[in-house]
Amino acid sequence: MPEPAFERIAIVNRGEPAMRLINAVRDVNLEYGTRVATIALYTDTDRRSMFVREADERYRLGPSVYTDEAGQRKVGYLDYARLEEALVRTGADAAWVGWGFVAEHADFADMCQRLGITFIGPSGDTMRKLGDKITSKRIAEQAGVPVVPWSGGPVETAEEAEVVAERIGYPFMIKATAGGGGRGIRRVRSRDEIADKLASARSEAASAFGDATVFIERAVMKARHIEVQMIADGHGTVWSVGVRDCTVQRRNQKIIEEAPSPALTPEQHRAVMEAAADLGRAAGYRNAGTVEFLFEPDTGDFCFMEVNARLQVEHPITELTTGADMVKLQIDVASGHPLTGNPPTTVGHAIEIRLNAEDPGTGFAPAPGELTVLRFPFGPGVRVDSGVEEGDAIAPEFDSMIAKIMAYGSDRSEAVARLRRALQETTVVVRDGASNKSFVEWLLSTPEFHAGDFDTGWVDGLVESGPLVGSEVADAALVAAGIAA
Repeated sequence: MPEPAFERIAIVNRGEPAMRLINAVRDVNLEYGTRVATIALYTDTDRRSMFVREADERYRLGPSVYTDEAGQRKVGYLDYARLEEALVRTGADAAWVGWGFVAEHADFADMCQRLGITFIGPSGDTMRKLGDKITSKRIAEQAGVPVVPWSGGPVETAEEAEVVAERIGYPFMIKATAGGGGRGIRRVRSRDEIADKLASARSEAASAFGDATVFIERAVMKARHIEVQMIADGHGTVWSVGVRDCTVQRRNQKIIEEAPSPALTPEQHRAVMEAAADLGRAAGYRNAGTVEFLFEPDTGDFCFMEVNARLQVEHPITELTTGADMVKLQIDVASGHPLTGNPPTTVGHAIEIRLNAEDPGTGFAPAPGELTVLRFPFGPGVRVDSGVEEGDAIAPEFDSMIAKIMAYGSDRSEAVARLRRALQETTVVVRDGASNKSFVEWLLSTPEFHAGDFDTGWVDGLVESGPLVGSEVADAALVAAGIAA
């Protein structure tokens, strides 16, 4: 890797993502003898957080929540005036955003360009094209990438939706063209549901993203959620680094991810990798991104869903199976260096779970609090990425993630066994809160997961069918936590 083209990177994020950048920069400095500095931009809630302690420098943004000109309450990491002031005052010559907050804000990339600061990500224009799901579908069609039957553009009225439904059939999905995180999405099973669900999706999209635009696409039933990690250098070279399976999710929120997908044949694996690279070239992409697909095991068909113009939460399992360091690659291509050699190849299998401060017994409601006990696993094939340690608190203002716990093995069976062992060795006690540890352990033990026989509706079906975790598992977890505390 040639020397980075910048010396001072501002971290426009917090927690685990911020620590991911700090660790990557430390690796670069130690490997190449460089002196790149990391600058933690933090809000008041995070003043004692790990990433603030570990960064080379730190700069206070102010309150964790503020009210914008439209009277809406937003978190401080979205306060553009304070962010611009911080970038200027700290003398940052690059900005890394990770995932969440401004990670997919084209306006932030534009601001960096105006300030003469390198944005370690795609350009604002590329974000606008691919962040808008309608535009990205049109680009995919032009690139010859399979796309699920859809409305072909925005849908504003129930009458328009009915016309589309007659063409593509029921059930279908109403989706916001902006944003992500499962918001602005509704499944429609019959004509009677159209008006209410269209209004609901548009209202949620407007509230969450400031854009009420939605479109319609055919619901792909019994599908797998497949995604391809992409990195492009802006000189015409696009690598599809690896394939991930993110099918285990609840209400469109991922719970367990693995790489590669156990549902794909080698030929299907290659085909979806090629499709992602074709799309990246057609979009003129630069830096890291993720191309998401739906795969129908019954037919063997896959279709394009959307592009996340940023690094994903689950990128470490691609790193485990390919040996690539995605954050170092981000820094490299942002410095203007071309990708050289051949793309990394996938070897073995990796699985990741998200350990969150949430209570499955109360509908997975956030359950933040102080981490009075936090002990992570060790041993062969185990990786833990976290932004907290024992004694820290999970703040109610932000994401409830405690850590990502991962395991790698020569095959899926070994990876699953190592992950289950890793979770058994993990102890977490959240004062006045809870975690989803027992729930994830239970999911990993089910026959469906071991067989790899599930789809995107699997967990939602389990939630609707009754108690999620047997009482003996919950009781054992409570006793173990009490002893540890």
